[in-house]
Amino acid sequence: MRRDLCDGVGIARLLNATLVLPKFEVAAYWNESSGFADVFDVEYFIQQMNGFIKVVKELPPEIASKEPFRVDCSKRKGQFDYIESVLPSLLEHHYISITPAMSQRRDRYPLYAKASLCQACYSALRLTRSLENKASELLEAIPKPFLSLHLRFEPDMVAYSQCEYSGLSPSSVKAIEAARGDRKPWTGELAHVWRKRGKCPLTPNETAFILQSLSIPTGTNIYLAAGDGLMEIEGLTSVYTNVVTKSSLLSDEDFTSMHGNTKAALDYYVSINSDSYVATYFGNMDKMVAAMRAFKGLYKTLFLSRRAFAEFTSEGFSGKDLMQALWKAHLDDYVMGRGSALPDCFCEFKL
Repeated sequence: MRRDLCDGVGIARLLNATLVLPKFEVAAYWNESSGFADVFDVEYFIQQMNGFIKVVKELPPEIASKEPFRVDCSKRKGQFDYIESVLPSLLEHHYISITPAMSQRRDRYPLYAKASLCQACYSALRLTRSLENKASELLEAIPKPFLSLHLRFEPDMVAYSQCEYSGLSPSSVKAIEAARGDRKPWTGELAHVWRKRGKCPLTPNETAFILQSLSIPTGTNIYLAAGDGLMEIEGLTSVYTNVVTKSSLLSDEDFTSMHGNTKAALDYYVSINSDSYVATYFGNMDKMVAAMRAFKGLYKTLFLSRRAFAEFTSEGFSGKDLMQALWKAHLDDYVMGRGSALPDCFCEFKL
């Protein structure tokens, strides 16, 4: 949501358009819906974007009853141009909703659009006062120093990956099968190639093994930044015993009253302020957290290599040999404290 909103700001500036505060469509993730104001400080966002783009809370009366003309750019490839492809629709219909082009190179934006996007991502998006207070309380309650671990091994994540795993509990297997739908796992040689390309999420047990390979002490304080439904967590907690979660640190009343997106906002806040951040996947949250940590000068950020783990295990490495190989594979990133997957950020200029 944060990524798409930042993209929306950049596109609005490119098109010289007014941005209407979005309504989040999160049913696919948490079976709920919510608004911008449930997570972010609306007045602060509008104030901070003043001079970059115009932001309004609601549509003007003359078009409020209309449905927006939908423009889906998500499948566009190459050097996609919003001005050539989208501006005509905006001029014709006056009100559009847009799905950003995933392949769009934001570093090719003109400077004025970059400035607007960077202002939104790094300055204007602030949590609501109540949510930020709760996040601050959570951060204060975590034993220090600590590592924030973003671990992705939920049923829908595994189902989406189309990977198969051996040795999972019956309950995990059942949950994955229920989430698969028509998305069947790869089999045979295709499954082997897919895994070696690093497409399969690390299990909690594999994650613990890699952390040990990197000589991260088993007594390390770990904050588990993860959603509900995380499977096979005992594979991590049986090795790393000082693992805490938001559900263990917040009161039952606080936790049960929160929406899925507000829980994710807590994980984001803790992760950008943690002593170190480790991710088992390079997803949207990981990219946003890594970029914000780099922006703040917090470089102890590491992405564990699924590809290296898959390649070494397929070659028969195990035990100490596997640990040594994984140590070498992560060495440059680990010593520098920043994952090689983190691109150079173009939001380095002062706004």
